Amino acid sequence: MPQGQIQIEKINKVSLRELWKKEDKDFTRWLEENIDFLNEVLGIEITIQSREEKVGPFKVDLYGEDSLGNRVIIENQLEKTDHIHLGQIITYLTNLEANTAIWIAKYPTEEHSKAIEWLNEVTPDDISFYLVRIEAIRIGDNSPAAPLFTIIKAPSRMVKQIGAEKKEHAQRHIVRNEFWTQFLREMNKRNSLCANLNPSNDAWIGSSVGMAGVNINFVVTKKYARTELYINRGSKEENKKFFDLLYQLKDEIEKEFGSGLVWEKMEDNVTCRVKNQLDNVNVFDDKDWPRMNEFLIDSAERMHRAFKESIKKARKAINS
Repeated sequence: MPQGQIQIEKINKVSLRELWKKEDKDFTRWLEENIDFLNEVLGIEITIQSREEKVGPFKVDLYGEDSLGNRVIIENQLEKTDHIHLGQIITYLTNLEANTAIWIAKYPTEEHSKAIEWLNEVTPDDISFYLVRIEAIRIGDNSPAAPLFTIIKAPSRMVKQIGAEKKEHAQRHIVRNEFWTQFLREMNKRNSLCANLNPSNDAWIGSSVGMAGVNINFVVTKKYARTELYINRGSKEENKKFFDLLYQLKDEIEKEFGSGLVWEKMEDNVTCRVKNQLDNVNVFDDKDWPRMNEFLIDSAERMHRAFKESIKKARKAINS
């Protein structure tokens, strides 16, 4: 090689079994004595306390603590990840009351990567799961072999935030379903306007007024409850025309309804609506539910009565 020229060698993969014939007796023992290799990659200062720590009838490969005193478990595989080890990791983590689980494997599968990502999303902020690929390499043909750890999945603030948002989203669905279940029960005691409706996870449900694309919707949020005549007949032009025909009958509609309504043509939208709204109530506070029930039931009954004849007139006009 010419003087001064930098020598660059090829990276060669080395069989893991060439370095560690057995996972438990060789690789796990080596990692116990050389945990700094893993610490450097993870950015965690782990001190190993024991190897083959007993958890009931099972044994966790490595058990230790990080620099903050949090308990850490490490489970090793020199082959492809499998369901057995995933179950073991969760068992060891919970029974040893550990905060961090590290799963090291030669072939982390996509399915198990997703499982670890999901665990990081749904578990509390102080629980962390790592999935790490272990390889061995040699620079050129004659250098000593070296371990190569690669993080496949790890906890992060973003992942935990995503998990929190998913849990909040799921909880919102549960609460809404509970609200609509009790609301429909109360509604059906008074009238048959919602007799064919089922509870929903959404913020709204709708009942028919006998014309396609025109419904009376019930909407509940953490700020208000409202009933609305919702016009969505597919065509923006037809929706606006139908709204205008009803608006021409505004005085008689509101007289029949018993009070004023909010008319929203929403020129920039495809749809239109006419609404009656109760502010300062929260669907996520069940103490507000009786008040919301009474408002929605009463408002719906009056809306059906107020719009019944006007919708017939508007439909006749739009079809003529």
